[in-house]
Amino acid sequence: MKELDCVEVIVEKPKYAKEGVHKGMQGWICDPRSLGGTWLVNFPQYGEKSDIATLSIAECDLMLLRDGMDTRINEQIKAQFED
Repeated sequence: MKELDCVEVIVEKPKYAKEGVHKGMQGWICDPRSLGGTWLVNFPQYGEKSDIATLSIAECDLMLLRDGMDTRINEQIKAQFED
């Protein structure tokens, strides 16, 4: 993996969920460095909406998306977890 790659979270973990990131959400790697086996990943929403989060995700918890990402998926998943 490398900076600007599009990725998907493939596991549900409490430390990611605490920040609003859930299994299936898609983002992009926003730092060229992998630190301790993690990547800094930004999880945007569609259009002008604010980002969901930017956080370090373990490489083993990510899947590379070869065809880009669809930020509408993030909004659909986010809606499932809102009160």
